[in-house]
Amino acid sequence: MRITFLIIVFLHGLIHILGFVKGSGISEVKALKLPVSSLEGVIWLVAALLIMVFGTLKSTNYRYAWLAGFIAVAVSQTLVIMFWEDARAGTLPNIMILLVSIVSLGSFNFNKKVEEETRSLLNRVKDITPGIMHEGDIAELPEPVKQWLHRTGAIGKPFIISGRVVQRAQMKMKPGQKRWIRASALQYSTISVPGFIWTVNAEMNPLVYFMGRDKYFEGQGEMLIKLNSLFNVANEKGPRLTESTVQRYLGEMVWFPSMAPGKNITWEQVDDVTVRAEMNYKGVTAGGTFHFSKEGDFIRYSAQRFMENSPDAQRFEWVLDVEEYGTFGGIKVPSRMTATWKLPDGDWTWLLLEIEDIKYNP
Repeated sequence: MRITFLIIVFLHGLIHILGFVKGSGISEVKALKLPVSSLEGVIWLVAALLIMVFGTLKSTNYRYAWLAGFIAVAVSQTLVIMFWEDARAGTLPNIMILLVSIVSLGSFNFNKKVEEETRSLLNRVKDITPGIMHEGDIAELPEPVKQWLHRTGAIGKPFIISGRVVQRAQMKMKPGQKRWIRASALQYSTISVPGFIWTVNAEMNPLVYFMGRDKYFEGQGEMLIKLNSLFNVANEKGPRLTESTVQRYLGEMVWFPSMAPGKNITWEQVDDVTVRAEMNYKGVTAGGTFHFSKEGDFIRYSAQRFMENSPDAQRFEWVLDVEEYGTFGGIKVPSRMTATWKLPDGDWTWLLLEIEDIKYNP
């Protein structure tokens, strides 16, 4: 679909050159019956260049391509109206360019908002110098957690102040959905001062996609989902969402092992391979259970989470299961995971997640 659109754009631009050819007297253009002055011919050439500039910028995903699109459509459609008898067919590609430019502007505004939020998140920890995590830092932790930290290789390495996680995912939006939606995601997390910004871009079909942003900042959770970057599908906040966000943040400790001895986290050993953790931050307390193999590898995280943000929302068990491990920055962490809701009607696995890269203290 993208290639088809770009072909239409460039052909549309090339057709505008015919107006220049006729107006400059280079050659007679039989398809154009109306007279074209030399000045009008130059304007046709300008429109052609603007349209092709837009196509070039769009093909490279330049963030300001939408601006070129608006200008190109304004000039082109003015000419179409002036030469309606000959050029009215140009209205359709102009409408296409206009719609794509509007969507691109929505994406630009969404990304700009996320960039500003990410800067605010990271600025809180930019002046913190990480120390080295030693045995003494984990002395008070339950044995399964200490064993896990040794398995990760985090002992002897700098404490993680912040992290950048690149993800690929397949998602389902509701139980019973058969088709997986492919998505790419990027997350920035801060550990010394708890918080994260997670953004996702998911294509439902060639014409419809959504962009989402989950945020945990100053102790509050937020969720924003926009259809085609323009229309709000969800814009949620509140105590239930915040509690669920804290539980998610706690579970993502498995990507940032040095978070384990943090002052906001308390641990309670259940058995030799199971430990419950609670996090208290900014007056909100939430917890989950970590499960480890006998060798000490993390294998599962479970929590009783709110599935929705409505006043009558219920808690259901939410489970992260590990399928593969990877090593990033010398630290062994889960690199492939699934997320499943344990619902009364049966399990609903809604997320297949793959970690492509993690940068610690970027």
